[in-house]
Amino acid sequence: MTKQVGLSEYNIIGFATIVDVDRAKSFYGETLGLRLISEEPPFALVFDANGIMIRLGMGKELPPASGTVLGWQVTDIESVVQNLKTAGIRFELYEFLKQDDSGIWTSPTGARVAWFKDPDGNTLSVSEHPEGK
Repeated sequence: MTKQVGLSEYNIIGFATIVDVDRAKSFYGETLGLRLISEEPPFALVFDANGIMIRLGMGKELPPASGTVLGWQVTDIESVVQNLKTAGIRFELYEFLKQDDSGIWTSPTGARVAWFKDPDGNTLSVSEHPEGK
């Protein structure tokens, strides 16, 4: 009997594209506090995000992304948003969402999300989810 194996037992890897390597190293390493694992020119910067690998592909130009490319699940979104604002990050405000003054939107399920951009224009997010959702 063959064991059916899905992907649930494997670690996920996050991908985004960057143009300016030094600017990305500073933003992801210093501003967001991720640990740089390796530089693989001309291919990628590789960071560790609490055990999750994030590969930032080095490109000559950035293809437009249509949505959030990376997100972090947090336990206290207000504190995280405030800390990131103190570090110089500006949060996105979207006319079609009812966000609070900090840029936090509360979904119908109770999840709370705030979006910001990296220096290359990739949309990133932080979110707090009700227990079990």
